[in-house]
Amino acid sequence: MTQELSPAERYAASRSRQSSPKLETFRAGLGFELDPFQLGACTSLEQDRSVLVAAPTGAGKTIVAEFAVFLAMQSPTAKVFYTAPMKALSNQKYQEFVAEYGWSEVGLLTGDTNVNSGARIVVMTTEVLRNMLYADSDLLKDLSFVVMDEVHYLADRFRGAVWEEVIIHLPQSVRLVSLSATVSNAEEFGDWLQAVRGDTDVIVSEERPVPLDQHVLVRTKMLDLFDSSGLAATHRVNPELVRLAGSGGRGPAGSRRGGRSGRYRDKPPPDRMRMERSEIVALLDGKQLLPAIFFVFSRMGCDQAVRQVLRAGVRLTQAHEREEIRQIVEDRCRTLLDEDLAVLGYWEWLEGLQRGVAAHHAGLLPAFKEVVEELFQKKLVKVVFATETLALGINMPARTVVLEKLEKFNGEARVPITPGEYTQITGRAGRRGIDIEGHSLIQWHDGLDPQAVASLASRRSYPLNSSFRPTYNMAVNLIDQFGRERTRDILESSFAQFQADRAVVDLARKVRQQQESLAGYEEAMTCHRGDFREYAALRRTLTDLERQGARTDQQTRGERDKRQHELTELRKQMKAHPCHGCAEREQHARWAERWWRLKRETDALGQQIASRTGAVAKTFDRVTDVLMELGYLSVDESGAVATNVHGRTLKRIYGERDLLVAEALRRNVWSELDAAGLAAMACAIVYEPRRDDGLGSDRHLPRGAFRPALEKTQDLWARLDEIERDNRLPGSEPISTGLSLAMYKWARGSGLSEVLEDADMAAGDFVRWAKQTIDLLDQLSNVAQGSVGRTARQALDSVRRGIVAYSSVA
Repeated sequence: MTQELSPAERYAASRSRQSSPKLETFRAGLGFELDPFQLGACTSLEQDRSVLVAAPTGAGKTIVAEFAVFLAMQSPTAKVFYTAPMKALSNQKYQEFVAEYGWSEVGLLTGDTNVNSGARIVVMTTEVLRNMLYADSDLLKDLSFVVMDEVHYLADRFRGAVWEEVIIHLPQSVRLVSLSATVSNAEEFGDWLQAVRGDTDVIVSEERPVPLDQHVLVRTKMLDLFDSSGLAATHRVNPELVRLAGSGGRGPAGSRRGGRSGRYRDKPPPDRMRMERSEIVALLDGKQLLPAIFFVFSRMGCDQAVRQVLRAGVRLTQAHEREEIRQIVEDRCRTLLDEDLAVLGYWEWLEGLQRGVAAHHAGLLPAFKEVVEELFQKKLVKVVFATETLALGINMPARTVVLEKLEKFNGEARVPITPGEYTQITGRAGRRGIDIEGHSLIQWHDGLDPQAVASLASRRSYPLNSSFRPTYNMAVNLIDQFGRERTRDILESSFAQFQADRAVVDLARKVRQQQESLAGYEEAMTCHRGDFREYAALRRTLTDLERQGARTDQQTRGERDKRQHELTELRKQMKAHPCHGCAEREQHARWAERWWRLKRETDALGQQIASRTGAVAKTFDRVTDVLMELGYLSVDESGAVATNVHGRTLKRIYGERDLLVAEALRRNVWSELDAAGLAAMACAIVYEPRRDDGLGSDRHLPRGAFRPALEKTQDLWARLDEIERDNRLPGSEPISTGLSLAMYKWARGSGLSEVLEDADMAAGDFVRWAKQTIDLLDQLSNVAQGSVGRTARQALDSVRRGIVAYSSVA
């Protein structure tokens, strides 16, 4: 049974036992005392138990992971894998462990980086570990601990299934260290971990290591969000904010901007109701509230904000800081080509850094993002304008976070940020060991509802919901190892099915309650003269038919005559029924109507239960049917479903379009492509355009062998999509060639300026898609036979150059 202990209980339990020498040695090396939840989690690990640690951002969850590494290193052979959801996080942890244990003891595996893979401490992305498990890699030998950092990524609809695959398939002897943001259903997730992994303790801490003071910026005044009169613990909204909301944000005359005359005296113009960003920076600087992160939720908005504050003359650094910044930047970027610097906006970026201001978003070159992170951590950059991706994992705490808006564009519409997103964002405020409190600052705007903001700010958790679904690659790997029936059992142990089953329990309870009510209604409508349920069914059928008859506009005469005949027959049957003459007929009828409505609702709940029970296994069966139809699985001599030669190829292909890639290789569709053409094709396979990008047009496609190969690939996709839908699977999006020409030119050696112009995207985005292209080419180089495998190796080398190669270095 999962043990969910409060930090105080865990601490008390740990203090009641004699502290172990290993834990004492670890604590002594830290130079600070462990918090109760850290101490409790470490104690569980020493007792050979797995742990789920759910705590706020910045609370120090990674201390528990570091203790797992420490324990592994006390044994001469034990190994530990540290998994992270992003390569940037993996790189960061790799550098930290190298500093602690030395180069020889630490490895890094991130798909495009392979450093010292046989080390005892290996940092990797979660996908790499999943692939190792399916391949039964020799590197799994002597594995003692696996750390799953940011395990709440399990809810990610695109990548979340990988976390569940790893958790299910890790050898039972491996202890799991799961680190999560504060989720509202930690107990449920812990119960599932207990079910699939064995002894697991759930350690939940709601305490922020640095208290958070939350403010609203109303023109030039920072007002507390919550009442500071001693009732703040009840999350009572500051009455002054409530008054301001009632007056549309206009406070007393004394709070208006001074020195204005005429029409500005009574009401400032709309564009002066909010402070300029440069003024907010000056305000925070004056109150000693820098460094700060401004969350803008738009890449373009981040870049514009930097230009805006620089134009306003903001300078936050001293001469010696500017010199240090310049030296760090030149050292980190020395391998960039001179002709690329202007294209990348290097000089403008450097100017901002030297003045203490920078942007941070996915469109930035990874090398630039890493420099911003380093300079911010060293307190050399004081203000960063960032999208919400910065809130996820990267170690960049600030004294203050500023939210300019509480909504963002989700690709379709502007939507409010969720309590979970607000928690992640404000979790950046307050640097442990430096600040005694962190600050969040929400900028006032017309229509801001302080009560809604307070509700957002006081809900510090969000539910963790599974996004698990069986894939083709998963199916062939599991069937090859365990057979079809055993695989069905394994998939039914997923968190997705666990949650569905729990929902089924609640639904079943409701069905039982409603069935009791139905029995009561049935008793109340019982008629001594006959079967009143039968009579009530006649009445209902008659009523429905009469309602249909009211809509006669589009009925033919023959249809009207037929309906009239049916009505006549029903009325005859009803009048002839024994219950028709009962003196209590209408009273019975009222109970019958209630019974019918509740019966319909109960039947619908029963259908929900049927659809949820075994839902994951049903999807797996459909996936298996597709693979059988296409010849990736076959029935062996014993009558069991097994992988064949094509299935064994599919086993080694990972990605959203695994089956399409396998089909293209099987049908030899790409055999005529040269290296640049294969790079363009791989890019088309992995590329996911934004909604307004379209799928690409013939005008923007590489010439030669690429076009006929593309047509054949698109035909394969259309066939697979039809087969999937015939088997009640959702199908997939069409292939997009929007980036293919740019990738083709890049692989042929074109300059960065030309390629980015063709791509019509930022350098960071191009690098990200180039890395995904490299990942697929790497798979092809290992899986494809004959010319395609050789061409893939050439294509891989041709894409991994310039800024792409530089950004692949740990």
